[in-house]
Amino acid sequence: MAGAIPDLHAEVRTGTGKGAARQARRDGKVPGIVFGGDAEPLPINIPFNELFKRLKAGRFKSTLFNMKVDGQEDVRVICRDVQRDVVKDLPTHVDFMRLRRTSRINLFIHVEFANQETCPGIKKGGVLTIVRPEVELEVLAGEIPDHITVDLSNAEVGDVLHISDVTLPEGAKPTIDRDFVIANISAPSSLASSDNEDDGEGEEAAEA
Repeated sequence: MAGAIPDLHAEVRTGTGKGAARQARRDGKVPGIVFGGDAEPLPINIPFNELFKRLKAGRFKSTLFNMKVDGQEDVRVICRDVQRDVVKDLPTHVDFMRLRRTSRINLFIHVEFANQETCPGIKKGGVLTIVRPEVELEVLAGEIPDHITVDLSNAEVGDVLHISDVTLPEGAKPTIDRDFVIANISAPSSLASSDNEDDGEGEEAAEA
């Protein structure tokens, strides 16, 4: 199931060169360019506040956007570069690349943990420790999953859940080659403390 792609609003930038870019910044906008695909490069302006909010949210360069420009068809884009002021570290220019539905891109996908209420390990007092709430996957631009699901219905205390334990959407694959950990079911703190005390008593008996 494809996830909702966030809209990013922009306007066509009239004029070219440094003068037009400086004017855009004075007007509270960030100049940019949209390139790639079968169309000519399109100079744009994006409201500074909207872009800054997106940048602060994180994952900007790995988020697919539906760009909406007045007078243009909506197009799927991904950021390829953000230029910043060397002193203030604020965005001064941004580059976007158009994507076809068949383009393959790397995106961070949310991880959901199903059947927590029936998980044997959790019912015994174990604690679900999430190592990766998101996983970076290589996916098709036209088939972006809203999330991936980790099934906890058979997970016991001490179990470690890897990416290989997850059924990924068709066409998606991890960007990391190794079989990395997503989560684990750790022993309850009371049990861990009891084990440590038992170990201590055993050591004392051995010393005696």
